[in-house]
Amino acid sequence: MNLRPAAYRRDRQTVTVRAGGATGERVRLSVYDLMTGTFATPRTFYYRRTLDAAALRASLAATLPHYPLLTGRLVRDDDGGLSVVCADAGIPFTESHSDRTMPEYGLDRSAKQDLNSYIHRAAAFRVVGHDVPLLTVRITHMRGGGSVLGVAINHSVVDGSGYLDFLQHWSRVHHGLQHRAAPYARTLLDHVADGAAPGAEDHSDQYALVSGRRKFGFIWRVNAGARRVRTVTLRFAADEVRALQEHARAGLAGRGPRISAGDALSAHLWQVLAELRARPDDSTERLGMVVGLRSALRAALPDGYWGNAVTNITPALPAGELRRAPLADTAAAVREAVDSITPERVRDEVAFLEAQRRARRTHRILSRMALDAFEGTVALNNVSRLPVYDVDFGAGRPFWFEYPANPVPWTLLVTPTPLGDDSRDVHFSVPEDAARALVTPEWTKRLHTHAPQS
Repeated sequence: MNLRPAAYRRDRQTVTVRAGGATGERVRLSVYDLMTGTFATPRTFYYRRTLDAAALRASLAATLPHYPLLTGRLVRDDDGGLSVVCADAGIPFTESHSDRTMPEYGLDRSAKQDLNSYIHRAAAFRVVGHDVPLLTVRITHMRGGGSVLGVAINHSVVDGSGYLDFLQHWSRVHHGLQHRAAPYARTLLDHVADGAAPGAEDHSDQYALVSGRRKFGFIWRVNAGARRVRTVTLRFAADEVRALQEHARAGLAGRGPRISAGDALSAHLWQVLAELRARPDDSTERLGMVVGLRSALRAALPDGYWGNAVTNITPALPAGELRRAPLADTAAAVREAVDSITPERVRDEVAFLEAQRRARRTHRILSRMALDAFEGTVALNNVSRLPVYDVDFGAGRPFWFEYPANPVPWTLLVTPTPLGDDSRDVHFSVPEDAARALVTPEWTKRLHTHAPQS
């Protein structure tokens, strides 16, 4: 019996890559940066052809001067906030070899069980004030050809959009192309809260000040239940996504907001899971959605702002009404919630978060979407517009990419697919019984009820 890890490594070599000069700048992180936690967020990209690790390391070194936070280290501010000292302390770059051929990762074979073999093990705690890198890179070459690129960036310095901006910048440098440097100064957000509504500092619709005991209880419950959460990935073809959008728009017949394909898919998934959960008609079903802020903050943030610029919004409907509602009405509720992310709403939210930082209470803030994860909320993050399959480092496009599994139940991640069209992969992180149900004929038919008939 072979007891070795799935991606057993040999000839492993790690070097420290630096930008070549420390700016010495101390970048104070924004209140939105403080909402993410200081954990690493890994991504893995799978290539049929073998990557040139030496060339990749050289292009990374040429890219890092534009991202001084990535070679810096996290430190604690006097008020309990966080800053990055841009000391060019470097990042680990590892090249290793596997003794097996490239697995056929994809819809029918998840890479999640092998993920830890392709990334650096990152410290979950004792990050702030310690010599812990904020970026790590690992390349694993597979026997017979092909490579896996594993990248992990600390979430406190950037969100998913900025993450991909960095990878695209690196890719362009690797190909000898020009790319505009990303604006990373968090002082750009300094005056967003000016003119906030009276009382905005005391309350937020989407964030809650909780006791230390309640926060500990939430984290304990996530960790205790993680083994009972299973991730199932299902694909919605491009013509099916378009059919959902057309069905929702037709149902509105020109009234209400303009529905996007993402709105229609989100509404459909929310309704299907409401049926699957089968909660009482009078219970409240919520759809917690991660929403970008760059559009609402276009007057304050330049194009390509490199930091965390996301919030969340939570439309709610009675469970019975949600299950019976036409797709058009549910999609309209989703769109109206997204459209409520206005500059005024963000201003008041920032005022609340800034007040908590001044009072040294940031560590006690949790999103209401997270707090309700075990009750009536389905959490959805739609990153289907991020060009994850365009990350080319001379070996062509990746044939697959992977996020880590989400330990929080009833969480959905919508991503693009390797097909390069408008199809979508939906990653359902749900309790085991729900995961088994989703792949049965009954629920497969319900999920794809709007798919065009061949």
